[in-house]
Amino acid sequence: MSHSFDLEVCRRLPLAEGTLRLLQFSLAEDLLDDVFARHRGRSYEDALRFPPFVRLLADGLLGQQRSGHQTFQRAIDDGSVDVTLQAIYGKLRRVPIGLSQGLFDAAAARLREVTPAVSHPLPASLGAFWALCFDGKKLKHVLHRLKPLRGLKGKVFGGKLLVAQDMATRQAVALEADEDGETADNPLVPGVVARVRHLDAVRAAAGDARPRLWVADRAFCEYTSLPLLASEGDNYVVRFSAGCKFHPDLTVPTRQGKDSEGRLFQEAWGWLGKERHLRVRQITVTRPDQQPFVLVTSLFDADRYVADDLLALYRARWGIEAMFQQTVQTFDLGHLIGGTPQATIFQAVLCFLVYNTTLIVRDFVAHSAQRQPAEVSLKILFDDVADELTGWLKLLDAEATIQVLDAHPLNDVESLRSHLHTIFAGTWVDRWKKAPTRKQPAERKPRAYLCGGHSSVDKILRGVHHEIPLHNRPPASQPPPHEAKKHV
Repeated sequence: MSHSFDLEVCRRLPLAEGTLRLLQFSLAEDLLDDVFARHRGRSYEDALRFPPFVRLLADGLLGQQRSGHQTFQRAIDDGSVDVTLQAIYGKLRRVPIGLSQGLFDAAAARLREVTPAVSHPLPASLGAFWALCFDGKKLKHVLHRLKPLRGLKGKVFGGKLLVAQDMATRQAVALEADEDGETADNPLVPGVVARVRHLDAVRAAAGDARPRLWVADRAFCEYTSLPLLASEGDNYVVRFSAGCKFHPDLTVPTRQGKDSEGRLFQEAWGWLGKERHLRVRQITVTRPDQQPFVLVTSLFDADRYVADDLLALYRARWGIEAMFQQTVQTFDLGHLIGGTPQATIFQAVLCFLVYNTTLIVRDFVAHSAQRQPAEVSLKILFDDVADELTGWLKLLDAEATIQVLDAHPLNDVESLRSHLHTIFAGTWVDRWKKAPTRKQPAERKPRAYLCGGHSSVDKILRGVHHEIPLHNRPPASQPPPHEAKKHV
């Protein structure tokens, strides 16, 4: 095809070009080769190398059909890969967990370099921190394709993930995985914390010296995780669990106040555990008709780090639940291609990378329209991204796509950012605006029975139908009016 035609495709499909540019940057061949060399374990490359294998799986998640089988078969038919369908599924079954985690670490770090701005600012007194929340995710919806699973009734889980999320950008920044989907979250905490702390050298090179602030649910309020979260200069805000005994420090007076919702709270200082080895500040919020809501934190200075900001920060922890929901429903983690634990973890890694990529596209689109990223519906935007990618691949095959992208190489972060700002300028459509949250209407109570149990809309609109008031309802021993005829 002509060069002018290729340029016209790029002009008309900016979401597709931007997504392909980000994936080319984050999943560059040299990066994937380096990841495979360092984390491959006992796996090896033969006819199908690791870089095209990763791109093949990514195509299966981004295409309009989002079908791994169709994507693999199409790649075989057009000669993109010179292997059998069984070989592709066999390679997916055996991907080492360490290789999946290494891929996520390297690709997510590259994507963070391109992130344009903060999507969700932290409360004022906590703006100097790098706030991170984490939670566990079971990989569900495993099909019973493996021979040992056939004939079994009940849910079967794949692998288990513990994912850390940047609360300001809402991107997933690190994850730890286990083959057993029913394993507890807490044993994975040291692994995910170590992976986040391993990013210090990269952050320092980028001029980011913010101390870490961990946010977690009460499942992680225990004597092993909290000291780890408070080590190496880190701090934490964790919901209190009754499994830990709080011993107040009677030498420090308690403080009272009201939060932004007008609820009373009390602050106290003390220790957790019988040995009193873990010093904490406890914030207890009184809630009408509910149990008190209690947080513990290692930020002891109540004047500098006000309680209302800590409560607002914890409320923002819902962002990781929203990320899990969007990754499952929008980015196809609900449809698992492989059935082994290794395959489910590898697909989950790619889904989270696609999620991060779409967040960056959303941020650039919002910036070009002078809107807040939180105003953009990620699901509707991703559906349009998938539609444009489908159209792109209909017009340009894989070889032509590489030629188009290589004709204007964007090898550094600044040139990529500048190009994304340029192609997304003027692309905004009101359809992408997120619908406002609406209060669910109260359930409507029936006002009357329809005589005979049925009628037509036309008769009801004209008022010629027959109603039986509810207070004339027959006793339970008698049939309802619309069934009475059956018993005559």
